[in-house]
Amino acid sequence: MEMTSDTSSGLQIIKVLDKRIDAAAAIQFKESIRSLTSDSDGPVVLDLAEVDFVDSSGLGAIVAAMKFLGKDRPLHLAALTPIVAKVFTLTRMEKVFKIFDTPSDAIDASEANRA
Repeated sequence: MEMTSDTSSGLQIIKVLDKRIDAAAAIQFKESIRSLTSDSDGPVVLDLAEVDFVDSSGLGAIVAAMKFLGKDRPLHLAALTPIVAKVFTLTRMEKVFKIFDTPSDAIDASEANRA
């Protein structure tokens, strides 16, 4: 699974470049998240702007990534496409994750919390 990682204002921004997080990609997604986050600490923002499909296995993989990071390293989501946002709403997972319109909004919120 293709992902990029960048750090800004203490947040690690991981951008998923694949179009789908589904059963076929779930294991590789979790491995990629573990690999990208193992050398850093602090909150992580998962940029899903390129993702246009998430199934139950993909949702489970995102939850597993949140659990892997632990309570001291929140996993936030950003830039959900309408179909992906609907999955999070229908499963009520929007109550579990803090969801931002853009990664920049997550950065702004993080900077405002530090001020």
